[in-house]
Amino acid sequence: MKGGKSKTETRSSKLSVAKKPAKAAGRSKAAAKDPNKPKRPASAFFVFMEDFRQTYKKEHPNNKSVAAVGKAGGEKWKSLSDSEKAPFVAKADKRKVEYEKTMKAYNKKLEEGPKEDEEESDKSVSEVNDEDDADDGSDEEEDDD
Repeated sequence: MKGGKSKTETRSSKLSVAKKPAKAAGRSKAAAKDPNKPKRPASAFFVFMEDFRQTYKKEHPNNKSVAAVGKAGGEKWKSLSDSEKAPFVAKADKRKVEYEKTMKAYNKKLEEGPKEDEEESDKSVSEVNDEDDADDGSDEEEDDD
């Protein structure tokens, strides 16, 4: 081997792993999720799976595998014709319409902004209570015994 690297040299370079920055640091940049935001509606397949899970549990009471239920449900969904899927699609569409209504109300509420009563100050409750104690008109000093 003239001018080339030996096997040990190539192996050692492969073993050194370039460390990437932690992904957790990237997540902190994302905006916090609003717990009041409405959840997206289930698709027709997931509406179908709600019913299918119940029937599958009755037929296979000893089966505890989530993967098996999902696999069986997926195969059953693929085998259904469009007319058999229609009731699930209709339920999904109905849920989607309801979701769009709630999202419009939610977005409208966000545009209005927080009300004066709901507005939170930068001070904690204890700081506010301390101010109330100081403003009660008494000139007594508090003892920290």
